[in-house]
Amino acid sequence: MPSEPVTVAVAAATAAQKPAAQLLAKRLHLPLAEQGESGYRFFLVVGADRLALSQAGARARPVSVDFTAGPLDYRRRYGGGRTQAIARAVGLKNNPAPLVFDATAGLGRDGFVLASLGCRVHLFERSPIVGALLEDGLSRARRDPEIGPLVRDRLRLTIGDSNALLAQMGAERPEVVYLDPMYPPRRKNALVKKEMRLLQTLVGADPDAPQLLTAALESARQRVVVKRPGAAPALAGLEPHLVIGTRKNRFDV
Repeated sequence: MPSEPVTVAVAAATAAQKPAAQLLAKRLHLPLAEQGESGYRFFLVVGADRLALSQAGARARPVSVDFTAGPLDYRRRYGGGRTQAIARAVGLKNNPAPLVFDATAGLGRDGFVLASLGCRVHLFERSPIVGALLEDGLSRARRDPEIGPLVRDRLRLTIGDSNALLAQMGAERPEVVYLDPMYPPRRKNALVKKEMRLLQTLVGADPDAPQLLTAALESARQRVVVKRPGAAPALAGLEPHLVIGTRKNRFDV
């Protein structure tokens, strides 16, 4: 968790979004403020077309979730399909449509990629603020004429602690549990890394990742996949049975 309190307020981009901002602030138990108002480090801004998270005084663009355009849409179309590393890591060669629990959903990028490859994905996100961003992106994606059916059929979101949620699954145990615990970024010039640094400032690291790995191993029917930076040690020191590397990351299976 963050080492010091992180102050977050909900703001409306314009007066027209004020009612929606008031409802969101009440739901998340956050103060309602004017965008840029002093005393807050982050603003969850309700805009005309999307929800976005910005950091006070930062020059980086606000963070939002968009499955319909940009890098995720490009990857869905041209990312290599089931030949890409994440597809091999979750075992799509032998099981074309597994149920995957993404226990560290974050902004939902990997979960969306897996859903676009045919997986049924249950996203778990414990931060209500990150969860609000993710739900906003999913809501817009459900209405998209091209990917709407995919999102409605293959992606669902639960906001809550993954350790507890995995223990409550019972008969709905997944074939695969996917973990991508927060890890300190090293490259400061990549846009995605800037977003991850912003989120880490907001929600902190994942000190309970070893416990989450234990819960995942007890829950998964077939395999647990852990996404790690290429040079990072194995999570909890547990050596994987299989490692699938990429230029930037690796998947420990």
